[in-house]
Formats: sequence, C-alpha cells, structure tokens
Amino acid sequence: MRIIGGNFKGKKILNPQSKKTRPLKDLTKESIFNILVHSNKFKVKIENSFVLDLFSGVGSFGLECISRGAKQVIFVENYKDVLSILKKNLLSLKLKEKYKIISEDVFKYKNLKNFVDKFDIIFLDPPYKEKKINYLIDKILEKKILNKNGIIILHRHKDEKDSLPIDFQIIEQKIYGISKVIFLSYLY
Repeated sequence: MRIIGGNFKGKKILNPQSKKTRPLKDLTKESIFNILVHSNKFKVKIENSFVLDLFSGVGSFGLECISRGAKQVIFVENYKDVLSILKKNLLSLKLKEKYKIISEDVFKYKNLKNFVDKFDIIFLDPPYKEKKINYLIDKILEKKILNKNGIIILHRHKDEKDSLPIDFQIIEQKIYGISKVIFLSYLY
C-alpha cells in the first residue's frame, strides 16, 4: 500500500502481518479520493478540513488526507496489533501537529463527546462483521460533530444492509469487488 496523492504521493504505508485487519485497498482509496476531489454533489474539500478516521487501522485513509492538505486528522483505533503500525506510519510523516491518535474503542460514549472541532469528513471503515454502525452514526448526530456541509464515508461489505438514519441521504454509492463505499450527507 502507498499514499496515492498529495505531498507524500508514492510513500509506502506499513501493513500488519495479521489477517484480522482489512487495510483499505489502493484502488478503493483512489476511487474515494477521486469522488471527494471531483464530485459536485457535496461541498466539502480535503484541503484545510478536519477529518475523523474511525476504525483507522494502519491509517491509510487519514494519511491520504494529511498528504492532501487536511488541517487535522484524528485517528481512532484500539486494536493493539495495528496501533503500533499506525503510529510508525504517522511518525514517518514528521507532522505531529496534523494528527492525534485515540487508542480506544470507537463505541465508547466518551470518544464522541469530547471533540471540540466539528468534522468535515468522517470515515468509517469497521470490520465487515460489525453490526452497530447505526449506533455510531446516531452518536455522531446526537453529539453534532459533523459540520453542516460535512460527509460521512462508510466502507462496508457489499452485501451489508445498514439502515441509515433518516437525517442522512446517500449522495453516492460504489461497489468495488466485495466492498462498497457509501457517501452520506445531511438531508436538507
């Protein structure tokens, strides 16, 4: 895996040896960022954005955002086998002011209530078997941590049927092999 665009384009991203994680594939990531950069369906821009990367794993999505000029990325990951790799990947950028790591379970209530800034982009890449995504999206709504024009990007198994809150609309949905990516924004 590598960073595909921005200031760190081509930089290798370390991966875990464990099969318990599912790093975001370069092709899927490239498609996500093409949509983010070129779509006129939403107003969010990566440059100078605040990004929340939930279930961040080795940090592939958030690293890409930093490379493309995000103001700050908050990584939330608690799986110890990938947490050390995430830290190595971030340290290699030498941009400590651009990120923060929260090494806790994303479903713990306190993770979402302590954010001062609202986020422009929230990326959710849970394990495919995770069933509590609606709970997490409800907490994002309840705590009002997504900017009015912000988006949630959800990476799931293509057969997963998540019922999404009525406050959101699907802007875009793409299928890549066994996975799908859903772009959500507030319903206006």
